Amino acid sequence: MVSIALCSEMETEACCEEHKDPAVEPTEPEVREAISEISDKRSHSELPCGSAEGGEGLRRKEQAETESRTEPSKSTEIKSTSDGGETECREKRRLKKTNSWKMVRFQDPSEEDDVLENDTSAESLFPGYAIEEWTSSTFEKLFMAENWQDITEDRLLRKKVLEPGAPLAPCPTWGQEVAVKMQCVVEDRTVVEKDRNLVFVIGEGDVNQALEECVMSMQRGEITLLLADSLYAYGLLGREPDIPSWAPLLYQLQLLDIREKADPFALPVADRIRIGNQKRERGNFHFQREEYCMAARAYCMALDVLTTCSRGNAAGVAVEEEEVRDYRVKCLNNLATAQLKLEQYEQALHTTRDVLTLEPNNVKALYRMGKVLSDNGEYKEAMEVLKKALKLEPATKAIHLELSKLVKRQSGGKDTQEWKPKPAEMLGENIAPFLIPSKKEPSGLSWKFILGALVMALGSLVTAVILTARH
Repeated sequence: MVSIALCSEMETEACCEEHKDPAVEPTEPEVREAISEISDKRSHSELPCGSAEGGEGLRRKEQAETESRTEPSKSTEIKSTSDGGETECREKRRLKKTNSWKMVRFQDPSEEDDVLENDTSAESLFPGYAIEEWTSSTFEKLFMAENWQDITEDRLLRKKVLEPGAPLAPCPTWGQEVAVKMQCVVEDRTVVEKDRNLVFVIGEGDVNQALEECVMSMQRGEITLLLADSLYAYGLLGREPDIPSWAPLLYQLQLLDIREKADPFALPVADRIRIGNQKRERGNFHFQREEYCMAARAYCMALDVLTTCSRGNAAGVAVEEEEVRDYRVKCLNNLATAQLKLEQYEQALHTTRDVLTLEPNNVKALYRMGKVLSDNGEYKEAMEVLKKALKLEPATKAIHLELSKLVKRQSGGKDTQEWKPKPAEMLGENIAPFLIPSKKEPSGLSWKFILGALVMALGSLVTAVILTARH
């Protein structure tokens, strides 16, 4: 977990369920309190899912719709289980549903309403393919089956074609954008992922490795079953609350479309913000799992998308640039946090400077910069940066602690000298004497000096007695 304060807080907005876990903000208890003080004061801050503005309201609305649609299905299941043996058997084979339907979404905005509506249903997206492999076969049996194709040599990623694609149609390649219809279950047939139109770019980490590898072996229109070992899915950590540790997954997939990846500069600004936020949220997902390299990569890709082109009327361009700037600040702050976890201190320092170029009074960036400069021995600049951060957020304990450490370093690291910060309300425009040494009462003669004098006097007396005796 992150052991520093403001450095470890992620910039966020309305997130998908993957990021609701409080453990997302990996901070020490004392520092977490300091971060929360800053977060409460900043309306656009923060932790790397979902849409941009109004995301929180949309999320509540989606959750309310999900609950309302879930109730009828529950009552239906209860009623049907009370029927005869045939109905009971059918209910046992029926796919179960969990509340974890949300994930980092990459579908087209025009399809979003339909997708959200259908995602709240436990009905299969492939009603004509309720075959034994999908409904009841054990995963161990499927891994050993002879009529399945091995996608990888280790036999941990296998597929079975249910309906072939167009004859001689090419397969998608690395860097192309694809659209797939998919649903996924764990071995007890609980549905854990579902999407009518999942759009992602192969190789950019938008989805797990199992989906990327399988899609590259499919043709347009092909419907297939995909069996994925946990090493190609969610591994040791799983995905709370519905995918346990080391859980293999079974997918039903249909490749809907293949196209070249769109040039970000050719997209409207609204689409760039949407895609950039999706990639930022994917980075947050990896950060929560302590996969910092993948998180940093996702943030960099988000920054590549979050750009503007100076076209149109001046007022419209100004609004777009302001919105993109805000999202770039969030991505840069998250990237700096990941770089610090990877101990890439120089890169983190450059990233933090980029944040301050866009937003000079960003307290988190000031804190991170001050800490890195202090660790690098650049005490003077670190002091100036941390004092500026303290002036903006005088109640933040993390800044006080870092300044206290910095002063001790400047004084040679003597633990005997205690330093106390002045109360925040006493700080004015000039906070140069922010840290003052505690006063100590002058002490009298040292007991060591008195003891030494007595020993010397006693020694002299003994010597005199010996000499007198000899004479």
